[in-house]
Amino acid sequence: MVKILDKETLAQVAPKLAELSNDVLFNDIWARRVLSPHDRSLITLSALAAMGRLQQLPWHLSFARQNGVSDEEITELFTHLAFYAGWPAAVSALGCLNEESD
Repeated sequence: MVKILDKETLAQVAPKLAELSNDVLFNDIWARRVLSPHDRSLITLSALAAMGRLQQLPWHLSFARQNGVSDEEITELFTHLAFYAGWPAAVSALGCLNEESD
């Protein structure tokens, strides 16, 4: 099983990657005003599910909820995604939603 790196662990393992993630991704890209954090979370969840990056989904599901995304919206997103990214991708992503909610 792949270990999920949180902020602190990532900083220990790969300090420069952690710095870039914080400075460029979260303090720049996520802070841009054209898209809301809510919308960015929906886009991120879609991309992760479509690419099968299930290890990243639990953290981003929690982050999405902090950004105001409801479980109903997440379920609808993954249902919609089934027709574009494939049934297995959508069902696997929904499994992460259930695990994270427990």
